[in-house]
Parts: sequence; C-alpha cells; structure tokens
Amino acid sequence: MSSKQTAEPAALLRQHGLQVTAQRLAVMKVVSAHPHATAEGVAEDVRAEIGSISRQGVYDALGTLADNGLVRRIQPAGSPARFEGRTGDNHHHLICRDCGAVVDVDCAVGAAPCLTPSDDAGYNIDEAEVIYWGYCPTCTANREARTDN
Repeated sequence: MSSKQTAEPAALLRQHGLQVTAQRLAVMKVVSAHPHATAEGVAEDVRAEIGSISRQGVYDALGTLADNGLVRRIQPAGSPARFEGRTGDNHHHLICRDCGAVVDVDCAVGAAPCLTPSDDAGYNIDEAEVIYWGYCPTCTANREARTDN
C-alpha cells in the first residue's frame, strides 16, 4: 500500500474529488485486504461485505478508483485484470504459471521507471511495467515431485 493509501479511505476519495459511497469504500477495503484480486473476486467479497451490488457497479468503482490512482490495475497477458492498493511506486510482479499466484517485487533498478529501454523513440518514460513469469515454490515442488515418480 502506498503512502497515499495510509489515509482513511473516505478522506482519500474526497481528496480526489470523488463522492464517498458505500460501494467505493467496500471496493477499496477489499482491494487493500486482497491484493491482486480479479474484479470478479472483488465483487464476491464486496457482496459479502455490503450485500447486493451489481457486477457493473464493482467494475465502475474499480475503474474510477484506478483512473484516480487509488488502486492499481495490472493486466498480465492471458489473465484477467487484477487490482491492488499499492500504488505510486512502480513495483513489478511475479506470477506463477501453474496456480496464478501473484507476488509484488520492488523495482529492478533504482526509482521509477526502474528500467531504461535501449531506444526510447523520443518518449518521456515515467513508468515500467514488468511481469516475471515462472513457478512459485509450491508449484515448483509439485512439478519436481511429478518428474521424480
């Protein structure tokens, strides 16, 4: 969670000029408690928290929060978008190819954008998004156990 997110969620919404709603507060709480959750996972947890909310209501809240920098959307190739409360630090992710577990990894080198491309094509780069793919320790052990048999 970024330093921006240490403030109370209602205050953060107000600071960004957003209306404080039960839906937005619940979505922020769920994303904070369950980093890297999919929108569907967020919707399930929000429903458990506040009762009825449409899938579209959750998607709208996630979109608004992401657009305002209150949550971060990551979109790994071949996977649904995931959401987290850790924003503003340009960290990266490890993703397990078997179970889909996602783990935060700090910048590879220095501060944002962390990496410098060989040719920036004239762009003013301010962020690098890196996803490392592999196998988590549990899946690695399971794969090794299968090959040992």
